[in-house]
Amino acid sequence: MDLPYEKALAELEAILKDMQSDQCDIDKLASMTKRATELIAACRSKLTATEAELRQILSSLEEA
Repeated sequence: MDLPYEKALAELEAILKDMQSDQCDIDKLASMTKRATELIAACRSKLTATEAELRQILSSLEEA
């Protein structure tokens, strides 16, 4: 997924809000859950990659 983290998070929040509302469309619940799962995986991947990059940067600073 090539969606920026901020947009993925905003879409995830919108899906959550829809799911929590009294007007939640049961017919769309499965597709919303699938999309939320994809967004969570994408966000987690970006966070993990960023953490690894930061650790590498900090490690190189300690060696200098």
